[in-house]
Amino acid sequence: MKHLVIAEKPSAARDMARVLHCLQKSSSALEGSQYVVTWGLGHLVTLADPEQYDDKYKTWKMEDLPLMPDKLKLTVIRQTGKQFQAVKRLIHRNDISDIIIATDAGREGELVARLILEQADNQKPVKRLWISSLTDQSIRSGFAHLRDGHDYDNLYRAALSRAEADWLVGINATRALTCRHNAQLSCGRVQTPTLAIIARREQEIKEFKPRSYYGLQAAAPGITFTWRDQKSQSSQSFDEKKINELKQQLEGKPCQIRSVDQKPRQVPPPRLYDLTELQRDANKRYQFSAKQTLNIMQRLYENYKILTYPRTDSRYISADIVPTLPERLKACAVGPYQKMAARLSRQKFSPKAAYVNDSKVSDHHAIIPTEQYVPLTDLSSDERKIYDLVIRRFLAVMYPPYRYEQTTVQAEIGGQTFTAQGRVVTDPGWKAVYQTGEDNYDELEDLEGLEEKGAPMTLPQLAAGQTITGIRLTRTEGKTKPPAYFTEATLLSAMENPVKYMDSSDRQLQKTLTETGGLGTVATRADIIEKLFDSFLLEKDGNQVRLTGKARQLLSLVPEDLKKPELTADWETRLQKIAQGKLKRSDFMKDIRGYAAGLVDEIKHSDGKFAHDNLTNKKCPRCGLRLLAVKGKNSEMLVCQDRECGYRETISRVTNARCPVCHKKMNLIGKGDSQTFICSCGHKEKLTAFRQRREKEGAGVSKKDVANYMKKQQKEEKVGSSLSDLLAGIKLD
Repeated sequence: MKHLVIAEKPSAARDMARVLHCLQKSSSALEGSQYVVTWGLGHLVTLADPEQYDDKYKTWKMEDLPLMPDKLKLTVIRQTGKQFQAVKRLIHRNDISDIIIATDAGREGELVARLILEQADNQKPVKRLWISSLTDQSIRSGFAHLRDGHDYDNLYRAALSRAEADWLVGINATRALTCRHNAQLSCGRVQTPTLAIIARREQEIKEFKPRSYYGLQAAAPGITFTWRDQKSQSSQSFDEKKINELKQQLEGKPCQIRSVDQKPRQVPPPRLYDLTELQRDANKRYQFSAKQTLNIMQRLYENYKILTYPRTDSRYISADIVPTLPERLKACAVGPYQKMAARLSRQKFSPKAAYVNDSKVSDHHAIIPTEQYVPLTDLSSDERKIYDLVIRRFLAVMYPPYRYEQTTVQAEIGGQTFTAQGRVVTDPGWKAVYQTGEDNYDELEDLEGLEEKGAPMTLPQLAAGQTITGIRLTRTEGKTKPPAYFTEATLLSAMENPVKYMDSSDRQLQKTLTETGGLGTVATRADIIEKLFDSFLLEKDGNQVRLTGKARQLLSLVPEDLKKPELTADWETRLQKIAQGKLKRSDFMKDIRGYAAGLVDEIKHSDGKFAHDNLTNKKCPRCGLRLLAVKGKNSEMLVCQDRECGYRETISRVTNARCPVCHKKMNLIGKGDSQTFICSCGHKEKLTAFRQRREKEGAGVSKKDVANYMKKQQKEEKVGSSLSDLLAGIKLD
């Protein structure tokens, strides 16, 4: 008899098959003497669409809502149906004794496998492989310590409850809004509060009124003192008259040194990366989108096997990982990391180190390197950037603190307090890891707020009681600044910690939202942001994320409760209780059904109006209605306003082609022979001229790049003929 292993993706299956000596290949499995390894392609089975319950639901009608099937049906995803049938045949093979679930170790991975087993009507025993990396050593250890599949029954119940709740709320609210306003509108428990957070920030910026503030500086040879208010200790005042009078009073007066205080200080290393923090840093440093970073991480995890599981919300490792640290250091001791890793490999690693905390590791530990060696030349430029971020952070946490001597000088001029600060570095500690970077890390731009503002300043030798004459006073002036628009990096932070955007002041609710990880999960936030761009609810202005007119109208039409982060806090709390066996799934789903029905009723009887504010005079070639001008994440398009038509065409797209004048990325506009590259600096260049120029420059990739771009553009312009096609595969969460 043999064991059937179900992996989540082919790449993971191949790694497991190699370790398990499964050498016999087929189109859907790898087989050996003891194991048969097969795979999903992500999800093979999902919740059925409404039209699969009854043909009448193919047409969206308000009178058919709410949709409340007694039992939500499962269906095989059409595009991966062939693989599902192959897995099903393997499950029912007579020589298969049991099933080993080897999908990603987490709630969503559990759902992937359990839905396959449910749809295939599996009756055989189930075991669970639970590992965080795909190295040979990790796979061997995991198969040596398989767990009973029933140990994860509650995790599956929580995962299924999340999926069904999102279906009931998302399908009903989206259809109700779309039917009520005859426009393609969608909402969900995560995406709608995310839009509301951005709307609040944009309102704050709109209402912001700058105020001028003033201060005083006193300059002497080698040192500059800053005035401090004696009561508030602030160095700024909104009272211009007060500062002007002070300057007049203090002109020509000597500076008396009151005290010189020297104290040793230190800054501990930043914590290891979880996915959200890595996405933030990659966006700040390289302008990578959250989805782009996740995709790169997935390749480094699955294909190269040099980094651990990416979808983690922990920033610590567990004690059982500590003995493996020398091997991990050895694996990453290449290129610019060689000397740093070699230095660390000589030390002893303690399970009591600050980066080790079992209580703060749930399903997966922080992102760290595996024991797998990697030739850096195999990595693409973008892969190298993400790998570099992770490796430097991994090395930094094992270095000593950054230490410096902080000198604070307090002085008096005419009875007013002035201060100056200086800093002398005594040990660069963990910052040394970032000061040897090929990719300019020298500025160390605010690593999680650990870097103090202002450059270190060496002060001259001063003593208490000393008098300095010839002081030159200068009035300083500035204006208060509005809050910054969100970038993907700061939006991820807001989604992770949305407490300050809550209307409720209930501390228990705030605590719950913090403990449950905010809006969405570390694994879904990137997809949620991408969906908001794809639905034309968000657009980009440089690196800034902005609401579209459609999004603002949507927020005015969506039921108030669905815009609040508190809803997700409540759901996640209850889903955790289901996973822990403390709450019945049936009780949760009963409440969800009532909530979804209430949303439909509220939308049905609302008096809000929706009007397209981006209509053009160009008509749809399919149905004749006027097209809408929309901005995608990296393109501008014309799309049909009829949700059933679905026509769209790209009129401009940001490319990787660089402007020969300013070297910024250029847009490609037009069609056929008239296609033209344009740049924000004013440079224009025909596609044909661009190709000729690149050939003369000896760039052997221009034709291929352009061909790939054109192929991608044509693919993106192919749109399904119905709304169900447009929404296929979109998670309504």
